[in-house]
Amino acid sequence: MARFTKVFLQALGYELAPVVVTSSELEERLAPMYRKFHFPEGQLEELTGIAERRWWEPGTPLSKGAILAAKKALTNSGVAAAAVGALVYTGVCRENFEPATACRVADGVGVSPSAAVYDISNACLGVLNGILDIANRIELGQIRAGLVVSCESAREINDIMIQRMNAELDMKLFTTALATLTGGSGAVAVLLTDGSFGDNPGHKLLGGVTQVAPEHHALCRWGLQKRDGAMHDEFMATDSVSVLKHGVALGSRTWRAFLEEMDWTGDAVDKVICHQVGSEHQKHILKELGIADDKDYTTYEFLGNIGTVSLPITAALAHERGALNPGDSVGFLGIGSGLNCLMLGLEW
Repeated sequence: MARFTKVFLQALGYELAPVVVTSSELEERLAPMYRKFHFPEGQLEELTGIAERRWWEPGTPLSKGAILAAKKALTNSGVAAAAVGALVYTGVCRENFEPATACRVADGVGVSPSAAVYDISNACLGVLNGILDIANRIELGQIRAGLVVSCESAREINDIMIQRMNAELDMKLFTTALATLTGGSGAVAVLLTDGSFGDNPGHKLLGGVTQVAPEHHALCRWGLQKRDGAMHDEFMATDSVSVLKHGVALGSRTWRAFLEEMDWTGDAVDKVICHQVGSEHQKHILKELGIADDKDYTTYEFLGNIGTVSLPITAALAHERGALNPGDSVGFLGIGSGLNCLMLGLEW
């Protein structure tokens, strides 16, 4: 649990991937699977609520999107890159095992040579974990400003899994790969400061809580596996039903701890921004937490699930479109594979 007194979310920057991919297009690519099992057209959108998502052009470096988002956040704030005391890259997708993807982003942004530069990884919670990490540095007086950046790409894993599904025509594989088909791509940057830059410090970060259920670590996995003698066969597998069941239970437990830590009631929370999984997750989590639909803001319908980027890019769009107002008590409600849950409270 954490409380902050001098940390502000000063600016958000984002980059939308340029290639729009509809659920109908993915179904067309899965024609052999659909024919064998007599799936009706439109099932993917019906099951997930996702009409389209965006992907990068083939071969686009992750650092490119992260650099563009970071520069937008700095421009929006008026804070110079040289003032950034720490830059943390927090995506599930990274360019190499080493060095840290943050190093290439820091070079592209032009941060101070004395800045801390490193990666943090924690499934879809990466950006929120990065926010906590930078916030702690600011609260301790170690730095005045820090950047949390992320870029996710879903094109490659979708191409791999679609090829496998059509080759194997296995219902179990389709079930565990369904969540893969929700994946979108994009980049985001969150600039946190101590409020000493200019007249408008932004949105005050008040505090947050984290809760875990690591016994469910095997429910959602993305990585490399040895299959058919290959050492570097990439895969993604998700038990969507169990993730929903145990994720909602963990979210409920975290919500209670969050309200207690923030000294809020549920009614006192004006708006929430949740991790964007899909329609079923949204429906169940809002019902379980007792949050009215009109307090939530969603982007999964047209952006899909962008992993670590989903929640902050949704917050940025909600702010731009007037869904978040000055003075609002806002909850960032994050959940990720592991299972891990992290919720942050802000005064917008």
